[in-house]
Amino acid sequence: MTIGIAIMVALPLMVIFSGWLQPNNSVWQHLAQTVLADLIINTLVLQAGVAVGVLLLGVGLAWLTTMTEFPGRRWFDWLLMLPLAIPAYVLAFVVLGMFDFAGPLQTQLREWFGSDIRLPQIRSTGGVIIVMTLVLYPYVYMLARSAFLAQSAHTLDAAKILGQNSWGVFFRVSLPMARPAIVAGLSLAMMETLADFGTVAVFNYDTFTTAIYKAWFGLFNLQAASQLASLLLIFVAVALYAERHLRGRAKYHQAQALRDIRLPLKGFRAFFATAVSGLVFFLAFLLPVAQLCAWSYQVVTADLDRRYFELLWHTLALGASATLLTLTGALLLAFAQRYQGKKGDLIIRNSVAVATLGYALPGSVLAVGVMLAVTGVDNALGSLWHAFTGVETGQLLGGTVVALLIAYLVRFLAVAFGPIESGLQRIRPSLADSARSLGANNRRIFLSIYLPLLRPGLLTAALLVLVDVMKEMPATLLLRPFGWDTLSVRIYEMTSEGEWQHAALPAITLILAGLLPVIVLVNRSARPIRESVKQQPLSVNGHTKTQEPM
Repeated sequence: MTIGIAIMVALPLMVIFSGWLQPNNSVWQHLAQTVLADLIINTLVLQAGVAVGVLLLGVGLAWLTTMTEFPGRRWFDWLLMLPLAIPAYVLAFVVLGMFDFAGPLQTQLREWFGSDIRLPQIRSTGGVIIVMTLVLYPYVYMLARSAFLAQSAHTLDAAKILGQNSWGVFFRVSLPMARPAIVAGLSLAMMETLADFGTVAVFNYDTFTTAIYKAWFGLFNLQAASQLASLLLIFVAVALYAERHLRGRAKYHQAQALRDIRLPLKGFRAFFATAVSGLVFFLAFLLPVAQLCAWSYQVVTADLDRRYFELLWHTLALGASATLLTLTGALLLAFAQRYQGKKGDLIIRNSVAVATLGYALPGSVLAVGVMLAVTGVDNALGSLWHAFTGVETGQLLGGTVVALLIAYLVRFLAVAFGPIESGLQRIRPSLADSARSLGANNRRIFLSIYLPLLRPGLLTAALLVLVDVMKEMPATLLLRPFGWDTLSVRIYEMTSEGEWQHAALPAITLILAGLLPVIVLVNRSARPIRESVKQQPLSVNGHTKTQEPM
């Protein structure tokens, strides 16, 4: 079963690269003469810009909230994670709707100061970079924050004793020690940038993902789409290799929590820290949510109709089905990895590694691979059935919910596997061995021991997969069956026509759903701190003792 799941993930990749076996020179000549250079330059510029932006915001804010004390720090500590709940394409159309030439801001400014006044063009490379930075910086912020919180106070004290000032401690000690976590967060942000379709489509900024969509639906050339997708995969492979290389094999051992040695900021520095944190939270979360609520209020009477509930039903039905399927696959992988035999070690380990590669695949690339693979299966089954019965079968899997669920399974298997594997590692094998010695069979052991103990990990995995599926746009847009529009598809349709108000209600629905995993992440990130506080030595009548965990 594990090998079968790995083959299911690897098959779309093999199908995509097999497109080069039948090169279409005329299409590539056309692409090379028209858009290919722009696609490569735009993709590289976007990657570089977002990388700089998320590093500055993510690391800087994490440093402020963990290493310093300023007014509002306790609130900003978790408020700055909330932008993670906003899909990038939602923030994109809100920004365009508010700050574009015809938006309320520029309209009001022209009324006040005359028609000659102009703001910088928001439909630009800088505009896309700013939007994606505001949405993706929490990846770096969360991981850098955890790394800073776990750093040893003794190490930082030693650096100060050796003559380092605050900047020296940051650049020469804290930053190098947090480098693996920062690189991991940066790689997540880069992968999301490469995979993004909705934001660049809203800004009409051509990258490989928009080119794949246009080749598929504009030129009706699936072969050209697969070859473009293979180029995007090469970008992904380079990004993954760079991440592994940058992370290196450095290991740092932490000894004591840091919270007692925060540097208190006063005067202008305290004001600056509060202002920067507040401005980022305002632009990345508060302003777009307020604008979406205002737009939703204008159209809620007309838009909260049967069609909205139909979209919601399709979204939830796809999300629930994909979640159930993905959790089942992740459980199989996790148990296969736990109980692998010595002979099957290498096969199982490699199969699990391949099966969890899917999250690195952009949705548009995955959609092309799944569609080509499903079409091949349909043709093979149709030919076989026609040979025996003489009856044409037509499409069996293509254009159905099954193809979409396969894409979701491949894409989000890694998201479910992580929490489940982590939970399974905490369960001692001796529990199952004891139950087995008392006569319990495998089914009883799974239902009575593993399932209850895995419940927190399963809940986290289910929540993450459900929300990711609900927000997923490119794969849903390319593979959805006729009539199976979802909230994300509705947002794309409305924003492509400039109907910002009518995209607001489905967008605010997705944000509310996206807040659930963010709250879980906030609680989980705070748990080690709470546990650390409980285990801190307390001074009682001159003696010390350690609090026992609850």
